[in-house]
Amino acid sequence: MLRINPALTIDDSALEERFIRASGPGGQNVNKVSTAVELRFDLRRCEEIPDRAKARLERLAGARMTDEGVIIIKADRFRTQERNRADARERLAELIQRALIEPKRRIATRPTRSSRERRLRAKMQRSDIKRLRSSKPDLS
Repeated sequence: MLRINPALTIDDSALEERFIRASGPGGQNVNKVSTAVELRFDLRRCEEIPDRAKARLERLAGARMTDEGVIIIKADRFRTQERNRADARERLAELIQRALIEPKRRIATRPTRSSRERRLRAKMQRSDIKRLRSSKPDLS
């Protein structure tokens, strides 16, 4: 089970892990052992995540999501399979947690009367300065 928060867990059957050869550190070991992990999560078939959070998760996943709705996370930062597997699961859980946060709705407000007056007064002052610059000096 992948625990996202106290109220939400995702069953391991919804996750598919593939172990592939990693690039990077590892010496000769990198050519022999498949330590990198490719974690696949089918978002569209997951019923635990609410629809609104799914929509946000699609936007957050970006290029990591396929056209079929599968989120692919590749982890190859570490030299061991176990640490890469844990890293991939943590990154998926973090992504889902961010999608579960409902954004606050903006409350439309109107400017106060005094703020409108201040703005207009500042515009008038600036306009006067520019008008005085462009006028020709009186040489009489």
